[in-house]
Amino acid sequence: MEGEILLIDKPKGITSFDVIRRLRRALGIRKMGHAGTLDPLASGLMLIGVGTGTKKLAGLIKLPKTYEAEILLGERRSTGDLEGEILETTAVTELSEEAVRAALHSLEGAQELPVPAYSAIKQGGVPLYKKARRGEVVETPVRVMEVTRAALLSLEVRDARAYLRVLFDVGSGTYIRSLAEALGERIGYPATLSELRRTRIGEYTVEDAQNIGTYPLTPSSSWYRI
Repeated sequence: MEGEILLIDKPKGITSFDVIRRLRRALGIRKMGHAGTLDPLASGLMLIGVGTGTKKLAGLIKLPKTYEAEILLGERRSTGDLEGEILETTAVTELSEEAVRAALHSLEGAQELPVPAYSAIKQGGVPLYKKARRGEVVETPVRVMEVTRAALLSLEVRDARAYLRVLFDVGSGTYIRSLAEALGERIGYPATLSELRRTRIGEYTVEDAQNIGTYPLTPSSSWYRI
């Protein structure tokens, strides 16, 4: 088991470090790491390096990723997702698929977008989210984010809000919360990320991943030598 990469399907409601903590307890192995954080409200694929497998993580972090996101139009929140305070609201009563698809198409390619204020990027050695939670004014850096595909899966308007289900194929270092807010701006409504699931990292898919609640964790199609 040492020296392997484990594919895990992280459930919603726990942190990425919670996944590591549970695996350490279940497998009795201390040396572990992962190839990319998922926010507590997000679910989906994580690649976990076990033992000497942690040496492979640097290359895995750079792999392209696929996400399925639900974007709420009509609200903008402080964190860019449903954990934050509502900063702006606008009623959405009618919205065409054509307008949404056009806005999504405009996101494809390299985009210069601000990193979310509630992110782990450090300024002066301190993560932005810690500064934001202390009430400090955070100047968010702008980063080039690569979107290779942005496709509309469904659109529903109800209760003066619109709910878009979107598939994003993106490069490493792309924040889906940033894409959600940018999409809202291009459509003409405030927006926030309401759900997120990572379904692919490089060639690895969540269908091959093991549920974190399944014990004992045993080698299967979820284990790969890379």
